[in-house]
Parts: sequence; C-alpha cells; structure tokens
Amino acid sequence: MNYNEHFLLNTATAKQYVIDKTSIFPNTKAEDLESVELSDGNINYVYRVFNKNKSVIVKQSDNKIRTSGRALDVGRSQIEFKILSIERQLAGDVIPEVYDYDKNMSVIIMEDISAYKNLRSELARGKTFSELADEVSDFLVASLLSTTDLILDRHQKKQRVKEFVNIELCDITEDLVLTEPYYNYKGRNIFDPSLKSFVEQNLYSNSELKANVGMLRNNFMNNAQALLHGDLHSGSIFVNHEGIKVIDPEFAFYGPMGYDIGNVIGNLIFPYIIHLEKCLADGLPEDSFTRWIEKTIASIFDLTFIKMEARFDEMVSFPLYRERKFKNQYLASVAADSLGFAGTEVIRRTIGDSKVSEINAIDDDQVRNSVSRVLVKSGINLVLNRNDYTKGSQIVQDLYDITADEVLGGVLIG
Repeated sequence: MNYNEHFLLNTATAKQYVIDKTSIFPNTKAEDLESVELSDGNINYVYRVFNKNKSVIVKQSDNKIRTSGRALDVGRSQIEFKILSIERQLAGDVIPEVYDYDKNMSVIIMEDISAYKNLRSELARGKTFSELADEVSDFLVASLLSTTDLILDRHQKKQRVKEFVNIELCDITEDLVLTEPYYNYKGRNIFDPSLKSFVEQNLYSNSELKANVGMLRNNFMNNAQALLHGDLHSGSIFVNHEGIKVIDPEFAFYGPMGYDIGNVIGNLIFPYIIHLEKCLADGLPEDSFTRWIEKTIASIFDLTFIKMEARFDEMVSFPLYRERKFKNQYLASVAADSLGFAGTEVIRRTIGDSKVSEINAIDDDQVRNSVSRVLVKSGINLVLNRNDYTKGSQIVQDLYDITADEVLGGVLIG
C-alpha cells in the first residue's frame, strides 16, 4: 500500500499498516494478526492490533468531524505525538510509550493500555482508587511546572509556544467551554425545558458570572504559561490499582496551568455530587464511595500545590522568581485559575452539548434536573469565589452545602 498520502485505515488495513511500517510483529503476516476498532470519539479512529504475544494501539486523525463533516487539520496528530514525547520525558510511564509516528498518514502507534480502565467509567461503577490523588497530582506537577519559563530556557519555551499553536482545537474549547454556556449564539446548549428559566437567570443573564468567565476566557487565550494536555477530563485518564495512564493530549497548547488542573477537579465533581445527592435524598449517611471521592477532590487540590511549591523551590533558579512574594502570588494565581476553570468545566458539561455520561445515565427527570441545578450552582460558586479557597476541604464543604440545600430544601424529599 502507498502511505505517502492520507487515507483512512480500517480494521484490515490497520493490520497491514503495522506490518509495513514497524518491526513490532517480526516474521508475522497481517492475516495472522487480529484487529478491533476502539473508536469512541468524533475526530479519530483507534484500533487495537494484536496477537497472543503483543498488542499495540493504532490511532489515526481524520480530516473531518464524523458527525458534521466539518473539516479538521490532521496536523493535530503531530501536536499529539510531540506532547506525548515531552510528557513521557517529564512524567515517565504515566504516558503510554509511542512506537511510531507517520506524519503523512497522521497515525500514532503506541503502547496498549488495556490493563487500565477508563476512570470515568470506573467511577460510575463506584470503584475507588486509594492512590489516585497522589498519582494525579504527581502528573500535574511533573508535566506542567517544568514546561514554564520559570524552569525551561526562555528561548526554548518560546519555540515550543510556536510549535504548539493549536488553532482548531483551541477554538472548540473557546466556544464550547468558555462562550456558549453563557452566550448560546450557536444554539447548541441542551437541557430540559423545565430548566429554561433557571439557565436564563443563572447563566445567560448573570452579568457578574459572565464578566468572570470573560476573564478566564481571556486568560485561556493569552496566558502561554505552560504546555497543557488541554482536555484532561476523567475520560482521558485510565486507571488500575497499580497506577494511572494519561492519553489523548491532542488539544495540547501553551496556556494557563489551571486549565488542566481545573479539568481534573471539575470532572470528579460529577460523580461526587450525583452520589452525594442520592445519599441525602435517601436520608442515608455518605457511603464509602462518596467519602472517598470527597477526600480525593480535596487531596488533588492540596497535594498539587504542596508538590508544586516543593518543585518550585527545587528547580526555579532565577533570583527574581525565587523571591517568596513572587512564588506565593504565582502559585495562588494558578490555584485560583484551577478552581475557575473547574467551574466552567462543570457548567459546560451540564448544560452544553458535550454532556458527561454521568448526567445522561440518570433516568429520572426530576433527579437529573435537580443534579443539574446543583452542578450549575457549584460551577458558578467556583468561578465567582475562585480566589477565596486555600484548602481542598473548603471546596468540598461548599459542594456539600450546595447539594444539601437543594435536596433538603424539599426538591427531592418524599
């Protein structure tokens, strides 16, 4: 086959491609391999190619969005390849190993992480992972701080900023996350009609909130602080009791560190509030899962900034940056950004057109609408009060109080 020009692979041609382009399966014919499609997104095709001895993942970028046919630049696969390489150097085995990258075909062949499970799905099943907060905070600190020009040579950092300009995928974030939930100019927001007045009052007509989201949006677009994963939700983290794997960094660009940190925290808020609301509505104490994820949310926030301060002290050498006041204000601004972006993530995943599966899985309309109100209120609180939090326990206490006010206020009682 001719791989000099881009064409879409399928389960059959993916096997031949791996044979032709790599030595991963020596002395093996394509017909002796098996291949299954794993694609669950809208812009990529993913295949697992394997035999009884070895397994790899073949990920190919398409040149259009499957559902709409909108054109996309396949060059995003090169961005993904570059950041996978950089993040593996910084964070080690948390990042899958890349075996091959083909620019013409926009294909990355990488380590199969089938031994790890999708974190979002595992949390939906009520699974707990005792080391998750420690592992996630390790990754965040290792991958983010070292890519700033506090540590990285400033000329190299500027070169990287140029290399990681990611116009199309940043445009998606700027619209879906940081514009449309508050200014529905494309008419893509989706929520139950009974929530219309709630959304109008709390989002569309909330001037204070919109001004604060505008500040976060401007920060996202103009603060080239660190090399971000760019889409670090719980579906991009895979987990087992041995550790985590982080995948799918195709939204990577240079932006504010708080965006990645906030994405992680924001996506853990969904299972927490859903489980907490059920416990409260049933008149039961918090179950073990709810207590664990409450502690995990708080610990990710706390540990990230404890470790980031230690890494800062260890690795930052420029005298002006080593001044205590500079360090304290720098880290405080990242913490505030993190909570603000956690809030925008919660809001957009609740009323936008890219809802999380946790909400869609709620069959009861009354319960789903109640959860949606709690989530939106929680997101608003994080955006507006992002500068006021210093401890993770304060964050989860407010999440608890907002949920309890909704449930015990009579919405679900009886």
